[in-house]
Amino acid sequence: MRDLIIVGAGPAGLTAGLYAARARLDVVLFEKMSPGGQVLLTDIVENYPGFPEGISGFELMDRMKRQAESFGLSIEMREVLSFRFDPDLKAVMTDKGEEQAKSVILACGATPRKLGIPGEEQLTGKGVSYCATCDGPFYRDQEVAVIGGGDTAVEEALFLTKFATRVYLIHRRDQLRATKVLQERVMANDKVEIIWDTIPQRILGQNGVEAVELKNVKTSQLSTLNVQGIFVFIGYEPNTQLLKGILDLDKLGFIRTNAEMETSVAGVFAAGDIRSKNLRQISTAVGEGATAAFSAEKYLDSLSG
Repeated sequence: MRDLIIVGAGPAGLTAGLYAARARLDVVLFEKMSPGGQVLLTDIVENYPGFPEGISGFELMDRMKRQAESFGLSIEMREVLSFRFDPDLKAVMTDKGEEQAKSVILACGATPRKLGIPGEEQLTGKGVSYCATCDGPFYRDQEVAVIGGGDTAVEEALFLTKFATRVYLIHRRDQLRATKVLQERVMANDKVEIIWDTIPQRILGQNGVEAVELKNVKTSQLSTLNVQGIFVFIGYEPNTQLLKGILDLDKLGFIRTNAEMETSVAGVFAAGDIRSKNLRQISTAVGEGATAAFSAEKYLDSLSG
């Protein structure tokens, strides 16, 4: 039986792994995809301390991964299928068998929230995207729409101006939620047109996106905007489907913890975007990962003491 299992290799999970490995715990980290999480999809990270010129999301996460591994962290590519949290042991069932540990840190992150409108599912991958960094280059000299008004939506809209001739930023309110510096940049960019007080109703197209039908929330007027690509950035859904009925979750499905990252089950901790909190940033995830590892170490000490 191991001391600790970490699930998820984003900023929170890798930081937790770094701290746990340095503490010489018997720890393993499970990740079903490439280590790095959502940050891998970010073109440039400019608000993480220590990089005044900015750094690509891939490079930042690669550095975190290599640093954690340099202290002996074992990262295994496994998909978690279920959990069992008993007082004496925590069992994690994966596609390669069951692993047991005395404690677990959940850093499973979150996935992009979908619009839930007609045409979205059918045209996902055919013009509907949730990652501008991944798909932006396909829309060179075309017109695209970005749905959302937060930091991610504005950042990705600005990124898309490198390729698209026109970027429509569609927001349901009359002002953006993004930070002021991003608002200033997007409003100063001649390639971006903001469509206020508007929501998408349905996505039109057969073999690819051809247009999006819009509705003004104040006047209820319908209109059609001809675009070849639609990028959706309206928030995230926590990856907690396997934890319902096991841990205390908030109304949106995020894990409730205290300041020490302790969940409702002793010996189980959570960190990063999967937590119930107000701010989801790389910097907060890193701090929570460190705290979770420290708390797990103290929990293990209490078992042996």
